[in-house]
Amino acid sequence: MSRRCELTGKAVQVGHLVSHSNRKTKCRFLPNLCNVTLTSDALNRRVRLRVTAHALRSVEHRGGLDGFLVKAREIELSQTARLLKREIQKKLAETETQAAA
Repeated sequence: MSRRCELTGKAVQVGHLVSHSNRKTKCRFLPNLCNVTLTSDALNRRVRLRVTAHALRSVEHRGGLDGFLVKAREIELSQTARLLKREIQKKLAETETQAAA
């Protein structure tokens, strides 16, 4: 399993730890990943995802998983998140057509 957020695409970064004497030591900076179960209001089911703590705050800010995925770019999302986004968009389109009729 890769160390990548399924919603934002944030991954491992490589850099240097710099000492006081300006020596540089290679270092890997890992994202703060959490295994989380999020609820989709449109699909009425729960989904398990591996996301960063930053992504969790973004999901809450945008009004839940559905709101986050509708606004998210497809490039950043994992394969499971892309499939989930398409399901949510279909469900929302169905409810809009039923409400209009």
